[in-house]
Amino acid sequence: MSIAFAARVTACVTVIGDGHGRQEMAMRLRMGGYQGEASVHTRAARELGAALAADGGPELDLIADVTAAGRNATDLFTMVEGDELDLCYFASSYLVKRVPNLAVFDLPFLFADRLALHARLDGDLGARLGRDIAAATGFELLGLWDNGARHFTNLRGPIHRPDDCAGLRIRTMDSALHQAAFRSLGFEPVYIDVKDYPAAVRAKDVEAQENPLTNTVNFGVHETHGHLSLTGHFCGVTLVLGNRARLDEAAGGPSRAALRAAMRQATEAQRGFAAAVDAECLDKLVAAGVAVVGPDAIDFAAFRQATAGVVADAAAAIDPEVLAAAGLAPAA
Repeated sequence: MSIAFAARVTACVTVIGDGHGRQEMAMRLRMGGYQGEASVHTRAARELGAALAADGGPELDLIADVTAAGRNATDLFTMVEGDELDLCYFASSYLVKRVPNLAVFDLPFLFADRLALHARLDGDLGARLGRDIAAATGFELLGLWDNGARHFTNLRGPIHRPDDCAGLRIRTMDSALHQAAFRSLGFEPVYIDVKDYPAAVRAKDVEAQENPLTNTVNFGVHETHGHLSLTGHFCGVTLVLGNRARLDEAAGGPSRAALRAAMRQATEAQRGFAAAVDAECLDKLVAAGVAVVGPDAIDFAAFRQATAGVVADAAAAIDPEVLAAAGLAPAA
């Protein structure tokens, strides 16, 4: 760890008494991310800090991109469960190994309506997943942010149907389900950490990738990949996670209530940012000369047929109540 980085994470959430047997959080929270200042997640984190400050809550010390200090993005999990950070955000797919029901968001070509998904995240689905996360990890689920619809880019040619994916080496997240889905389409999937993947794209170590439009632009993928297909194969969800033990210590204090209220404000703002940036980024990609295949020119039936076996196998491992809460199956 660099000296500069260490200096930024030495502050702790401490617990202080008020003389009446009650405790509340000290006035500082440390939050980490991995997408940098241009990200809608970073913007939302700053909204969180502003909302906390306006309500007299804890001060938020935000590290926008831990990879800039040489850390892997996935280090955020151990940093929060340990004592380096108090909060982080992360794509839900990376926690599936520990919380299998989160795989509901990794079933391809099933979520198309982002507003309907938001409503489910704010209802029974989000509440159930919060309990699952608490039972399996040291985290508390504080928010569910919009990680954007994910689309394919590549350097070879337009993708209209699964046959167009054949033999393309594609960078993926650390998700066995993602890799199985892409393999069923003919891709050759390879996991590369966020810290290393932009360089891998530039070096043409991979020929394809999939991401929300904002990441495709912010990571400069379009400078190498001249083809984009608006497949929306996953509607991504980002988890905002806190160290549950430290937050539990302060559960009775007003600072905890302020954090919850501020997170609701930040979540509303983040979802608005995510929707707006999609249109902005698509315009930027077109202006940069990227060839775009729109939804009307994509054979979604063929994509769903190709991934049907993967979906069936994955859904069988997800609690039926979670599938029902996601609108993907009748209640058991």
